[in-house]
Amino acid sequence: MTPRKWPLLGKQQQDHLHSLPPIFLERFSDMLVFDAHLDLSLNALQYNRDLRRKVPQIRSDEIGMSDLAGRGHGTVAFPEMREAGIGICVATLLAGCMKPAGPVGMWNSPPQAWAMTQGQLAWYKAMEADQQLRPICNLHDLESHLESWSRAPETAPIGYILSLEGADSLRTLDDLAIAHEAGLRALGPAHYGIGRYALGHDQTGPLSASGRELLREMDQLGMILDVTHLAEDTFWDALDVYEGPVWASHHNCRALVDDPRQLSDRQIIALADRNAVIGVAFDVWMVVPGWKRGISKPDEVPGADMNGLANHVDHICQLLSTNAHTGIGTDLDGGFGTEQTPSDLDTIADLNRFQTILQDRGYDEKALSSICHGNFLSLLKNAWA
Repeated sequence: MTPRKWPLLGKQQQDHLHSLPPIFLERFSDMLVFDAHLDLSLNALQYNRDLRRKVPQIRSDEIGMSDLAGRGHGTVAFPEMREAGIGICVATLLAGCMKPAGPVGMWNSPPQAWAMTQGQLAWYKAMEADQQLRPICNLHDLESHLESWSRAPETAPIGYILSLEGADSLRTLDDLAIAHEAGLRALGPAHYGIGRYALGHDQTGPLSASGRELLREMDQLGMILDVTHLAEDTFWDALDVYEGPVWASHHNCRALVDDPRQLSDRQIIALADRNAVIGVAFDVWMVVPGWKRGISKPDEVPGADMNGLANHVDHICQLLSTNAHTGIGTDLDGGFGTEQTPSDLDTIADLNRFQTILQDRGYDEKALSSICHGNFLSLLKNAWA
């Protein structure tokens, strides 16, 4: 694939940048990173990781453990997030009861799953009290956080937007308003398998009646629809039903790795038509074809590195003739560790290398700003205006 240099910012993104506090604009060379998908509370509570410690310390604690995938090979903690410049992220609540059950984040009933999300929410509040994280729920929160981060990125709390990955934990739709009041601002109706509201990407079928009702309630609350993990028929139904803002928090391209988990070119174009942003994911089986989960190793598979991931960025930008719909949604430590990340990534701090790779391919500073944070920030600004 021949690297190409695209016009980086459309009018929507330019208007967004002009509206940011001047002190923030002065620090673009420091490259703020917006990571659109991190399962922080899952790692804190189910993996029992104290994310205030550095990654090597967390790995050391897990030597000899094999109860969950990625043990001893985690990549994410707050210190390394700061090293990467991640000043803002989308952080998840994750507790499903879909069938068949997965290895983590799965429960046998909606009340159990709901209780788990409440425990995860309590952890986020504890991290707020510890000044590690700062909730972002509206435009005022966003602009205030960006200014605080630009002044003191070494000490300011990391901003987070709360998202629910899979809607199974909602016992009834009454819980959606409760969750929104508690700070939930985005929601992906499905994860894996057969969900209570929507089908996961490994299934086939339309959006259910309960799923349609869920989307209408989300629309009323002004929430962001995350189409990640939706079965393809369900994806198209959701775009037809939902009238509010949309993003695909962690997705790569089916044209490069042929799997239903990936976005087809037709889906990418449809998302661009909705002014959505697609966050490229660092789960390496989604990066390079031929990967065999549980067997392949990153350093043994050609292209299983961040250069391979940059091919997905190139594909989206070239397909759309703009980078205005491309972002980053790493999904690092989303039930896996370095055994399933790009071979040249040891911790999330290595996102800095990914920027260098894109720069070497011809993406200039404006393009990097757009991909690393500008596109998702613009989407939020317009969603919350």
